[in-house]
Amino acid sequence: MENEIAIEIKRFTAIRKEQGYTQASFAQLLGIPSTTADIERGKTKLSGSVVTELLKQFNINPLWLFGSSEAKHLATTSTSVIPKVVTVDASDNENMVLVNAKAAAGYPQNIHDTSWYRQLPAFDLPIPEFRNATYRGFQVEGDSMLPNLHSGEWVIAKAIDSIENVSANKMYVVVLYDSVLVKKIEKSVDISKVALISLNESYPAYEIGKLQIQELWEVTSKITFGIDATTETGLLKQLQDSMDELKSQLRNQSKVVAGEA
Repeated sequence: MENEIAIEIKRFTAIRKEQGYTQASFAQLLGIPSTTADIERGKTKLSGSVVTELLKQFNINPLWLFGSSEAKHLATTSTSVIPKVVTVDASDNENMVLVNAKAAAGYPQNIHDTSWYRQLPAFDLPIPEFRNATYRGFQVEGDSMLPNLHSGEWVIAKAIDSIENVSANKMYVVVLYDSVLVKKIEKSVDISKVALISLNESYPAYEIGKLQIQELWEVTSKITFGIDATTETGLLKQLQDSMDELKSQLRNQSKVVAGEA
């Protein structure tokens, strides 16, 4: 068609409207003379400098802009998710810090403050599985990870160096700028984001920007209390005994009814 608008022009126009700019103000932001009207009518092609500005200003993926990718955004900057502070004992050996639910409320704001960590208990766990990596203990709060994790239990988590190494089959302690969460992580179509998944289906999944994550810890084990010795086999036996007792009562009742007859 003679007046058919190319996909990059449609998407350019959509970006302007999504961000709330007029044609004149958007042009000024992107270094375009006058307004974006000629671009949006398809009379002027998008220049390389405009595409670059869209990437710089809004993390717009050039491949998405021209219809060659489903990922709308690219992260032009990266953030480190490794621990911001590591504590050591008197012998200069790294130890494991425990962050209880109360301390977790202040953890994101004090994540760089070495003095803040002194209030937290720390110890060395002499088990081979907890060697050659940085580990931290976090107390679970809430029921979003039921049935695997209960409120009040502790997880031991290993520091990871890149969010790109996450696995959909593992759980993670995710330290944001305002909270500490335990979630599964799945990659998003938008490569600048990830989805946080709860095991409890009452909590819907939601996406966050990768740059919102300060630290990331892979859960490797948990510490639980009040272990119930009743096994699944034991529960099945209790159920079977109850059924047998019920059948016996029904048989006895039948005999009584028959005798009365």
